[in-house]
Amino acid sequence: MPTSKDIARLAGVSQTTVSRVLANKSNVREETRQKVLSVLDSTGYVPNEQARAMRTRRTGTVGVVTGRITNPFYPELIDALGMALTTHGLRMVLWATDTDSGEAAAIEAMRGGLVDGVLFTSASSDSPSLQSALMSALPVVLVIRSIEGARCDQVTSDNIVGGGLAAAHFIQAGRTDVAVLGQQGASTGRERLTGFAAYMRAHGVEVPANRVIDCGFFHDAAKQAALKLLAEDHPPNAWFCVNDIIAFGVLDAAAQLGVRAPEDIWVIGYDDVKMASWNLFDLTTLSQPVEQIAEVGVEMLLRRLSNPTAPFEHRRFMPELIVRGSAPEAG
Repeated sequence: MPTSKDIARLAGVSQTTVSRVLANKSNVREETRQKVLSVLDSTGYVPNEQARAMRTRRTGTVGVVTGRITNPFYPELIDALGMALTTHGLRMVLWATDTDSGEAAAIEAMRGGLVDGVLFTSASSDSPSLQSALMSALPVVLVIRSIEGARCDQVTSDNIVGGGLAAAHFIQAGRTDVAVLGQQGASTGRERLTGFAAYMRAHGVEVPANRVIDCGFFHDAAKQAALKLLAEDHPPNAWFCVNDIIAFGVLDAAAQLGVRAPEDIWVIGYDDVKMASWNLFDLTTLSQPVEQIAEVGVEMLLRRLSNPTAPFEHRRFMPELIVRGSAPEAG
């Protein structure tokens, strides 16, 4: 197999230039880059990753920790993170830590120095894998989820603003008999409820405690909760769901009981997964700039690798209300 020294000789460049091209560095002229890439392609060169890791003390691999990926939002986020990492010449290893084996695999890889840093898309303050990452001084970025006071970088959408946007949409339409469904233990659900309730309160509407239902982030639990509320003599006419999967559960319950959206109830979700735009759901929802959040999360990780002592950042991006048929514009 050819070595990087052979590639440099064949391309007529220095070995340092070959290394820069392999690392996808920007400080290489495009003409030179293409010449080196052509030689790499023609020779079938495969870099010795083990030697590179020993030399640079970097593996070129980043861990991504997620929970259950039954929520279609997370595959979309993971795909965006994967593309952002590839752009920077990095590989991704994925751990689903909703099982003991997944959690153990993540912790073992972190302690063994098999990754340069970790992106957490699902974590709580008592998460063993997060604690392991922080204790090992690995660069850590929380993506989408946030933990107050965590000693790491974080990038999220502004969930409080998003909740307020949903409430404003209901208020403008005079829909004030509200229910809120979703897990309140996670930062996303808790902040979205906070923003929603604060906006409602500012406009003279209190969200009844018995209409705030913690059904996790799951379709079936949301559907069962909605079936109970819709069976009441005066059911809610406005439903704010802290993710789209929950909103789909509410719409399924409504269809089962012959309740129509938007004629009888209005439903707003959060995330704007691809299914939300399907005619079957036609869901009004809050959209997060997933690609931008993923890109910033990876850039934060790279900055942390370059400057481990820099102050921690928390970047928030504005969500956007996407109005569809389940909660149309007030007319």
